[in-house]
Amino acid sequence: QVQLVESGGGLVQPGGSLRLSCAASGSVGRFFSMHWYRQAPGKQREWVASITNGDFTNYLDSVKGRFTISKDNAKNTVYLQMNSLNPEDTAVYYCKLRTGLTTVTEYWGQGTQVTVSS
Repeated sequence: QVQLVESGGGLVQPGGSLRLSCAASGSVGRFFSMHWYRQAPGKQREWVASITNGDFTNYLDSVKGRFTISKDNAKNTVYLQMNSLNPEDTAVYYCKLRTGLTTVTEYWGQGTQVTVSS
């Protein structure tokens, strides 16, 4: 069983930056990908960014050039560096781990609130 714990959320002014972390306890296996999602009030949860075990990354168009996903394998941790934040980025941010090759298992974190406001 893997547990994911997010941290790093908070209140930031427009144009500011935050770095979210998601630490996984337990083994994530050889074949995995980690993802960040977000859910704004009254909206559906949307995918934001992904990184594979081979360090291939992908981003939602609206965050390209502003957000960077990375990981530290030694710490079993994935990060989301968020720059040039705007109020539309306000949401609860969740990380998700997908692990396995023939049988895929998904794990979700509990979420961390990001509020962009002056």
